[in-house]
This record gives sequence, C-alpha cells and structure tokens, in this order.
Amino acid sequence: METPTTLLLLFLPLLLTLTFLLKRKHSTTCYMLNYECYKPSDHLKLDTEASCRVVLRNTNLGWEQYKFLLKTIVSSGLGEETHSPANVVAGREADPSLPDSLQELDHIFFQTLDNLFAKSRVSPREIDILVVNVSLLSPAPSLSSRIINRYGMRSDVKAFNLSGMGCSASLVAVDLVRQLFKTYRNRLAVVVSTESLGPNWYRGVDKSMMLSNCLFRSGGCSMLLTNRPEFRHRAILKLNHLVRTHFGSNDEAYNCCIQVEDDQGYAGFRLTKKLTKAAAQVFVINLRVLLPKILPPWEIIRFIFVYLRWGKRKNKLMEALAGGGLNLKSGVDHFCIHPGGRAVIDGVGKSLGLSEYDLEPARMALHRFGNTSAGGLWYVLGYMEAKKRLRKGDRIMMISFGAGFKCNNCLWEVLRDLGDANVWEDCIHRYPPPSLANPFTEKYGWINDECLSFVRIEDCVFSSNA
Repeated sequence: METPTTLLLLFLPLLLTLTFLLKRKHSTTCYMLNYECYKPSDHLKLDTEASCRVVLRNTNLGWEQYKFLLKTIVSSGLGEETHSPANVVAGREADPSLPDSLQELDHIFFQTLDNLFAKSRVSPREIDILVVNVSLLSPAPSLSSRIINRYGMRSDVKAFNLSGMGCSASLVAVDLVRQLFKTYRNRLAVVVSTESLGPNWYRGVDKSMMLSNCLFRSGGCSMLLTNRPEFRHRAILKLNHLVRTHFGSNDEAYNCCIQVEDDQGYAGFRLTKKLTKAAAQVFVINLRVLLPKILPPWEIIRFIFVYLRWGKRKNKLMEALAGGGLNLKSGVDHFCIHPGGRAVIDGVGKSLGLSEYDLEPARMALHRFGNTSAGGLWYVLGYMEAKKRLRKGDRIMMISFGAGFKCNNCLWEVLRDLGDANVWEDCIHRYPPPSLANPFTEKYGWINDECLSFVRIEDCVFSSNA
C-alpha cells in the first residue's frame, strides 16, 4: 500500500509542472497600466480660418484646387480645435528643417512621457523595453535613442524604433511588446506612438495627395505596459487577443496609401480611391481569425449555419455581420475605431452593423483632434473613459488600418471602472455637440458658386488676419 509520502512524490512533478505553467501564463499576460495622449498648445490650433490661410499660401494651386481643398475641409468631419505642427502655423511648411521636425516630436514625446511617469509613479530607469513608432521620420541617432538620452534610461533597456508602419503602427508596437513579454518576464515597457507631419506637408496639385493635408493633425500617445503579475491590481486593461493582417501582396492594396513624389517632384502621401476596397478586403481576412477568438462558442456555431446560408456570395462575413446574422456584441462591448476620416468610420459602422452610440467615440475624436495617425485610437479610448462608459469586465475591440496595406485589431478587457477625463478634460462637457457641421459652409458658401469662377484667388479674403 502506497503511503501519503509516496503519493506526494508521485504527484510532485505534476504539481510543479502545473505551477510553472500557471506562473508562465501570468508572466506573459500584457497589462496596460496607463496611457497619456498629447494635448497641443492653443497657439497651434488649425481652425477653418487658419486652414484657409495655409491653403492660400500655396501658390502652386489654381482655383479648382482651392475649391477642392476647401470642400474637403468642410466634409472631413474635423472641427475647429484640431492642431498642426508649429512650422505650418508659422508659415514654414514649404521649407521644413530637421530642427523643426525634431522639435515637433520632442513636444509630443516629452509631454506625454512626463505625464505618464508621474501618473504611474514609475521612474524612467525602471523601464525595460522601449518601442517608438513614427512612420515618416527616421533620423540617426534613432528617436528611441533620443528618449533614452532625455530620461537617462538604463544601458540594458531593449529599444526599438519602428518606421513606415502607417496609421495602425500603435498595435504593431503593442504586439511587439506582447511578443517580447513571452521571453522577458517581470518587465515594464513603454510604447510611444505618433507621426511626423511638419516635414511632410504636401505642396503640389495632385488631388489624391492633397487629402492628407486636410485630414492629418498633430497628436500622439505614450503607453505603459507590463507583464508583472504583482502589477495587475494597478492595471486598467488586459490584452486578451491581437491579430495583425498584412495585405501588401495585393498591388492595389499596396499602392492605395503610399508616400511618393508627384510629377513636379513634390513629396507627399497619396490616398487613392482603391483604399476603401483594400480596407474592406483586409478587414474580412482579419476578422476571420479574430472573431473565433473573441465570440462565445454558441455564437460561432450559430454563425456557421448563417454563413453557409449565404451560399456563394462574396463578402459573406460582412453581409452576415451587417445583416444581424452574427451578433458581434456577444463578445464585444465597445468599438474603438481608428478615426481616419468620416468614410473610414462610416464604412466600419456599416460593415459591422454598429449604432451611432458605438460610432460616437470615433466621430468625436476625429472632430476634436483630427486624424492623428497612429495615435488616433487612444483619443477614441480616452473619450470612452471620459464619458465613463468603461466598466470592469467590459471588452473593447480596437480596429485600425494603415499603409501596407494593414489591418490590426485587438481585444482589451477592462480591469476596473474607468473615469479619468484625461486629454478630454477641458471639453468633454461639450461633446457630442448639437451639430458636427463645419462653420465654413455659412461663412464661405460662395466658394461653391460656379458663377464666380472668374474670381481671382488673390482677390479673396478669408479672414481679417489673412
């Protein structure tokens, strides 16, 4: 007969293995401790009046190009309180300098990181991993080195600098940290996500390249992540799933959102009409992987029957979602959509069958801050938190698209009730506004009058300060 001691010895390896696996699971979990969005100074605001002055400074444009730009500004979904880089406000967008470019990023880096470290009660020297993503500027030394130098970080910090990843770069950086957490235990990581706009302001006449000037605005975010189990009680979010999809093998998708020079040699970012199609295609590919991970089993089983019912139709997944064949809200409580523009938000909303309540955070982030590229998701998240929508146990689906063409989506779990007004503190009481209509329509509606096509642009006065 086996004694208790013998039984213990027999089961000891099993117990040790289970303990090891449980500890390993906890040590590879990615928690978010805090995030901090950039709030530009008021002197950098780019309202409609200021936008008109910037447009008028471009002597390469003719009457039709001016009309196109101003109409685009009106219909973009941006409000009167977005911000632009200092060199654009100062009228130096035609001759950007490297010091201007670095100063633009320094303001974003250091404001968000100072606030993040103070808010989290963490010293910069405690940081083990640093990931910086800026798509359109990659100097030497790297931008991550610039941060390490400023804060005197340790010599063994694991630093990464991501460029060219586009508007979905934030989740690429988060995924990089998540993968590193599988190797490095008990670590603190910082992700800094923004874009360099000042040196990339387009000065040519190609309409597909003018769009970026109308949509993109200054913004960014710094995030503090960890896999330390003892920090779980301090965390606000837990990353449950993240799926990255790259559609760059498709020529149309690759070229629909690309940095190029026009025929006159002006550099800029081209956004083509194929972008909407590429986004829809890559979105479907991503959801085929992500949805089985986030939806309950009974919803997956029900969807299989609905999916088969659609037969040979194309885009069966999106039709089932929009038509109610798949209840996405059985696995998701909030939708954090990249505020890339009205078309992006409307398209995702229609595809997933979302309500105006679901789309409100993205619409308001676009209106208040504009398309801040890779930093945009966190302004949307900040709106949800400022409106006290986020409660313990809620699930947040982040949806992002970027050049490449990429679709990166993830699911966060809220670990405690959240209500910090964050970057929205001074304006959340005004949102949502009664109307998102741009005041330009009232002030300068005559720009659409075809009878005035004879007017010389130099005779137009858009502002008393022009």
